[in-house]
Amino acid sequence: MLGNFQQSQLRIEIAASANAIHDSLLRPAQLEKWLIGQSFAPGTPDELHTGLQFTTWTGPLAVHHHVDVAKPNCLRLLLSGGIDGFHEWYWGDGWVQSRLEGVSLLPLNLGQTLSLLSLRQYLTSQAK
Repeated sequence: MLGNFQQSQLRIEIAASANAIHDSLLRPAQLEKWLIGQSFAPGTPDELHTGLQFTTWTGPLAVHHHVDVAKPNCLRLLLSGGIDGFHEWYWGDGWVQSRLEGVSLLPLNLGQTLSLLSLRQYLTSQAK
């Protein structure tokens, strides 16, 4: 894999319940509404679950995901293709934390920051 090893950990406050955050992270129909610049392959199931494999695209780059862990307050994705590494999510009432590590040509920290801000905006708009 070409690129640089990158790692980033971010935690933000979100005015949303743990259940709302859970649904926004584990339901692809909701993920597509806030995840900037990514699209899902057709046939992705209604909810992510342990063992599931799927592909998203960021522009022309395909990122393959393997759901390593999917729990009520935790999601861990093993990544390959455009990003070789992993992405972990943890959340609770009013907060979400994201940890991303991998080798990629993409600017992972910037993408992670924009994704968290987009998630916050999406959940805030859903609460109104």
